[in-house]
Amino acid sequence: MVTIRIDGKEYFYEDGIKYEVIAEEHQNDYVSQIALVTVNGKIRELMKRVDRDCDLTFITCGDAIGHKTYVRTAIMLLMKAVKDVAGMEAAANVKVEFAIGAGYYCAFRNGLKLDAAAIEKVKDRMGELVDMDLLVTKKAYPAAEAVALFAENGMKDKVSLFRYRRSSNINVYCMGDYYDYFYGYMMPSTGYIKFFDLFAYEDGMILLLPEQEEPEILPEFKPRKKLFQTLLATGTWGQELGIDTVGDLNDQICGGSISDMILVQEALQERRIGEIARDIARREGVKFVMIAGPSSSGKTTFSHRLSIQLRTYGLKPHPIGLDNYYVNHDKTPRDEEGKPDFECLEALDVEQFNKDMTALLAGEEVQLPTFNFKTGKREYSGKVTRLGADDILVIEGIHGLNEKMSYSLPAESKFKIYISALTTLNVDEHNRIPTTDNRLLRRIVRDARTRGASAARTISMWSSVRRGEEKYIFPFQEEADAMFNSAMLYELAVIKQYAEPLLFGIEKGAPEYHEAKRLLKFLEYFLGVSSEELPKNSLCREFVGGSCFEV
Repeated sequence: MVTIRIDGKEYFYEDGIKYEVIAEEHQNDYVSQIALVTVNGKIRELMKRVDRDCDLTFITCGDAIGHKTYVRTAIMLLMKAVKDVAGMEAAANVKVEFAIGAGYYCAFRNGLKLDAAAIEKVKDRMGELVDMDLLVTKKAYPAAEAVALFAENGMKDKVSLFRYRRSSNINVYCMGDYYDYFYGYMMPSTGYIKFFDLFAYEDGMILLLPEQEEPEILPEFKPRKKLFQTLLATGTWGQELGIDTVGDLNDQICGGSISDMILVQEALQERRIGEIARDIARREGVKFVMIAGPSSSGKTTFSHRLSIQLRTYGLKPHPIGLDNYYVNHDKTPRDEEGKPDFECLEALDVEQFNKDMTALLAGEEVQLPTFNFKTGKREYSGKVTRLGADDILVIEGIHGLNEKMSYSLPAESKFKIYISALTTLNVDEHNRIPTTDNRLLRRIVRDARTRGASAARTISMWSSVRRGEEKYIFPFQEEADAMFNSAMLYELAVIKQYAEPLLFGIEKGAPEYHEAKRLLKFLEYFLGVSSEELPKNSLCREFVGGSCFEV
């Protein structure tokens, strides 16, 4: 017998019992499906068995880690269904590209084509597999055996990925007769994937899943055409550069061609910035370029680079950060947890911003503020600004697209730009890299360098940041006149060197430890690249340092 302590109470179970059985006994105490457990502070999958006395807590699909577990298992369910309907070659040529809201866009590669009728058959098969409640098992294979297994199944992306893994064993998941690799935890069986939809979309298909906030409800899919086209264009860039996955990136690093790839990637971004500048210059009456995007999108560097391009059209741009209009931190509103809510609109002095911008539009001189993040206070240097005939303000901040932020300015005077790090690089075909992970790593590195913040503090604030983005930024993104993707195919290989020491600094037992461990495991897939390879105006330098701009 073993003693399990849950919420301060002791329970007695036979040695070797699955955590899944214990979770089922306590499921009624939780609103959402239990997805994982922590055993003496260490995360365990429900398929594992008890082997000692321990303290046990539950992780549900309403938690970030639990929700990722549900998504991962649903993707494996999809691939198993594709294999059953169209064969293993088809499953090996479906790529999970990116997320559009709660939907995951999956593309067909290497000549694979599944029409709407075939996709409906795949969906029906997924439902049958859920009803069958197939077990999901995990086995550690010697690396050579795992690579051979994936090569036999046509998964070249995984063969390339594992070429750079140092570990001697690789965990392989099995669902019936289907084998795959996933980084992260999995649910114990297909029966747990109760909520999903699958339908044809554009040239691929959408796997629709519940969101973390409401894990028991399947949301309505909301197409975001501009976002989709931006992501698709970036994916095309990656294909043109021969980099679809981390394995491809590592191949270029080892092959000595990474320097050229960085220059080409930077040139592609510069070309896009130039196109946006051209569109602004051609539109009559624009005096305010409003740039918005979620945290760590590279808004500041983008605004400077856009300003340079605008100058080539005879305009005189003046970059301004909305962060300079923060209210003093002692007046910052609090969120539902009682923490400072820096993401809400009320954290900014909207009235003063509109007063200043209206005065500038009227040709008056205005003294603009700067915000000191170390003291938490707004400051004035005495420097004044006035708009001439060719002057234009380039204003960046998370609320830039929200009409409430610039309510006093005429619509024709504004050109709106949405920017985000829309990651299209995958770990492999079935393991996408969430945009949020890219941005979180950017922010960890930047906050440590510019604000003296620990990785633990940045991670602890991230959930509040994300809630703010969902509420204040994403609803306005489709209203933008232009979109810009600031993600770079090579950047995580650069950020890795800066992020890892910060993440290792989070002690076991800290609330942020599990997230830090997950990010460290993720970064293991990348070979490192020195930041010396980066141009001085690179967006990446906003985070790692060494920029020619004040960022």
